[in-house]
Amino acid sequence: MLKKINWSTIFTGFAWLISLAGVVVLLSFINVKKQTVKCTDVKILIPGADNFIEREEIDQILREDQGVLLGRNIENINIHKIEKKLQSNPYIAFAKVYVEMDGVLHIEVKQRQPIVRILNSNGQDFYIDNDGLKMPISSNFTANVLVATGNITEVFGSRVDTLHTKLAHDIYKTALYIKKDTLWDSQIEQLVVDQKNDIELIPRVGNQRIILGNADSLEKKMNNLLLFYKKAMPQVGWDAYRTINIKYTNQIVCEKRDSTEIARRPKTISGTDSLRIQRQVSDSLIRNAIGNAMGEQTAAVTPKKETPKTVEPKKVEPKKVEQKKAEPVKTEVKKVIANSTSTKPKETKPADKKPAITDKKKTTKSAAELKLEREKEIRALEKQYKTQQN
Repeated sequence: MLKKINWSTIFTGFAWLISLAGVVVLLSFINVKKQTVKCTDVKILIPGADNFIEREEIDQILREDQGVLLGRNIENINIHKIEKKLQSNPYIAFAKVYVEMDGVLHIEVKQRQPIVRILNSNGQDFYIDNDGLKMPISSNFTANVLVATGNITEVFGSRVDTLHTKLAHDIYKTALYIKKDTLWDSQIEQLVVDQKNDIELIPRVGNQRIILGNADSLEKKMNNLLLFYKKAMPQVGWDAYRTINIKYTNQIVCEKRDSTEIARRPKTISGTDSLRIQRQVSDSLIRNAIGNAMGEQTAAVTPKKETPKTVEPKKVEPKKVEQKKAEPVKTEVKKVIANSTSTKPKETKPADKKPAITDKKKTTKSAAELKLEREKEIRALEKQYKTQQN
């Protein structure tokens, strides 16, 4: 009989019993702790860049529903009621509330993420979030999302609601697909619903309307449009077509724009074109400035080469100065001879020597030779003066 007893089962059951007893003891300890622990602080976490709801609004919701939380016992705070109250807010998708043993109340709030803004035919304005639910416009924050306008009959009630019309579902699917693709999120900026209830895509680059139709086979239609962008647009230009119809899954139908209309249209310059034009203008200005600077340098260099020619005649001037310096000596000698009372005044006059001096000025003798001649003349005059004194 003892051999038939399954001891492993007994030990397993005994372990579970001990674990259950431990959990019961722990819960009782927590309940006792709650009766003594009070709320010391309230921490609110709102992740994300959108600010549809602020911390002050959550504080106001807590005061209206629970009153003052600080200083209250934790067991007197209804956490589940706080979560339901926060989730009833049209801008909050999820709320999590929990309390730590140190008395800190934590509130984590996840906001709704809109993907398209609807302006219906009745003048109403509302969002559609990524879950396909309608949400109202906020006075605190405006989301940077696609805008859908035109013949839209979907209306917004007083509370968060699902979509009712097929057109609204197609708009939601199209906006969600564009939001997930980085290329189309950058290229498509607006959705327009025409009178035929066809969805049209308005691109940022290009001046054409892209007729999508509905959201059926959406991925295939957008792939066809991508191939058309890669192969056809670079050859014909972005302004060649008025409309691009991709509502048919097996073909693309384009309506070409009139060439005269393209010529009349003012040319729009993109950001890359404006940068290229600015570089061309700056390069031309720099080249002109360099050319002007080089011209001024050449103009300044050429006179310097000609200056020696103008300076050379000036170098001969010292010869004339030396001749003028020798003249005062002659005049002094002439005065001395004139003051003397000699019997032969005609022989002492240097008038006869002047033609010789003028003739020497006309010659091209060197300065040393001229100086020697002047010294000889002075010596001759001195000899005549000495003979007259004797």
